[in-house]
Amino acid sequence: MGDSVNPSSSSSFSTSSSAITATYASAPSSVTSWDLRKPLPKLPVPDLSDTLNKYLTLLSTVVSEEELEVTRHNVEDLLKPGGWGEKLQDHLFKRREATDNWVYDWWLEDMYMKLRLALPINSNPGMLFPRQRFTGQQEQLSYASKFLCGLLDYKIMIDRGTIPVERCRAMEKGQPMCMEQHYRMLSSYRQPGIPLDQQLTTLGKDRTPYIIVACRDQFYKLDVEHDGVQLSESELYSQLTKIVVESEFESVGNPSVGVLTSINRSKWAEARTRLAKDNQNAKNLDIIENCLWVLSLDKPTVPSSLSPEAKTDIQDGGSQMLHGQGTTANTCNRWFDKTVHLIISEDGNNGMNYEHSVAEGIATVEFMEHAIRYVSNHKSDSTNQQETRQLAEPIRLSWTITSETHADIDKACEETNAMIDNLDFCLLRFDEYGRNFPKSQGVSPDGYIQLALQLTYYKLHGCMAMTYESASIRRFRKGRVDNIRANSPAAQAWVKAMLGETEATTEEKYALFKEAAEWQQKYQIETVLGKGIDCHLLGLREAAAELGVLHSLPFFSDPSFTRINYFQLSTSQVPTTTDSFMCYGPVVPDGYGTCYNPFPEHICVVVTSFYDCADTDSQMFAHSLESSFLQMREICLQGNHPSTS
Repeated sequence: MGDSVNPSSSSSFSTSSSAITATYASAPSSVTSWDLRKPLPKLPVPDLSDTLNKYLTLLSTVVSEEELEVTRHNVEDLLKPGGWGEKLQDHLFKRREATDNWVYDWWLEDMYMKLRLALPINSNPGMLFPRQRFTGQQEQLSYASKFLCGLLDYKIMIDRGTIPVERCRAMEKGQPMCMEQHYRMLSSYRQPGIPLDQQLTTLGKDRTPYIIVACRDQFYKLDVEHDGVQLSESELYSQLTKIVVESEFESVGNPSVGVLTSINRSKWAEARTRLAKDNQNAKNLDIIENCLWVLSLDKPTVPSSLSPEAKTDIQDGGSQMLHGQGTTANTCNRWFDKTVHLIISEDGNNGMNYEHSVAEGIATVEFMEHAIRYVSNHKSDSTNQQETRQLAEPIRLSWTITSETHADIDKACEETNAMIDNLDFCLLRFDEYGRNFPKSQGVSPDGYIQLALQLTYYKLHGCMAMTYESASIRRFRKGRVDNIRANSPAAQAWVKAMLGETEATTEEKYALFKEAAEWQQKYQIETVLGKGIDCHLLGLREAAAELGVLHSLPFFSDPSFTRINYFQLSTSQVPTTTDSFMCYGPVVPDGYGTCYNPFPEHICVVVTSFYDCADTDSQMFAHSLESSFLQMREICLQGNHPSTS
């Protein structure tokens, strides 16, 4: 869940420091309590006993009492005066003094760089924008040209350091938030490696800014400036037209190198090494890795059924943005390692896929919605051929493919198609009410939906699920996310009452619901204020490793420590100002990915799971979630107005 933010157009962000020694311009009069000339505060190190008490509380809903007793003993051992708990804390405090953000590097490696799973589905989210209606390829390229102008308009703000500073709307209202990830979106790249990937800073000042255009599985370098002046919409249209015409001939028989970015990270690292032995291939990789972003001009979306109506199915559009729908569709027309990946299909579906290690959804959504607003507010001139400048021709990247790389590509196609075929993808658009209803009940819409997810999981699986919900900690220097956990004892008590496992009247169920919502709200507040347990537990583990005691402390070898990080519900709220939605896959084989967007009068939820797990079913979960929403409304309306008879 992203922190509520309020962009302040009169503030600016300085990117002169490689760390986050960011300074802000003078504050607007409405938030004069914040001295924006000073760096943001550092992320605090939470109190050890508070973290471990929360740890035990959350574990109590998912492990047996026997397992919990063992964990209690290990916690008590860690909390002994003068024991290892104090030494680990001291290590974290020293690290906090020496760094801008004591957990950031550990978190980045643990969350992303060490991940060996393929990026599509497992890590990169997809996002579907409002559907366009193209009558032909000319309209596709016209729209793409205007959208590129919108993105380039945002790039100007990045270059000038004038992106409006986002501010907290609650909990220390008006506090500025870290904007670093906004400024790194166009200058970062995730390069595969063994045993971990690297996050590269790219696009040196000596290069003319350019993008990569993917068309019919081929990649083209397209400069977006000429003699220091940005290309106009009509110039971009002309250049894109040249790419499309050439790709019709060049795609036949040429290798689909892009599919290599869709496989296991270690396999891709090995394949990349083989590919880069050729000098031209190495140059191509360097060109792609240093581009601003990738634009994929896709073939039409593949309908999930043979009915004509399926061609306009937004669920199919979401799948297209998430993974490309297979190597015979659009998956080979991707380069998943690049942070920002704009996708525009011949049939009007459009959206993005983005590499997640650089930025959260809120930064990439703002970037893209800036372009969507630009498209809406500017009259098109893409077919106006008044330009007279002699532009550099787009350059097709030509690859030298050995028999080894041919084998790598064939294997990648096989593995990627199997991965895509295994994804159970379901979109729920709940139209009975939206975020305005929980607000009318005095409940946070986010907390309300989180409780609905807990109720739904329990209905289907008969137990609580360890739950991950991203929570912004951007009010701190280099802040990214911690985790709001919804599987509380209060939620468990309410769920059991709702399902008749414990006897309760309607009024009692409503009271339990309010208690669970209040617990969720309190945990959310503590987390965004830097008192969450996930970053802290990660820090304690890494501190133990650096001090050489990781394998000798029972706390870390306890199965409960593994269980606390096994998220069968991976969730996130990604709000938008347009009729768009984001989606991603589960993070464990027997789990669900649930990304939701609460609009004022409806709620959009994308549910994903894997077909090869017999215990999960995305469609069943979506139907049950719809039922949960209806049950919760009934409880709120009846329980909040008890009978006087």
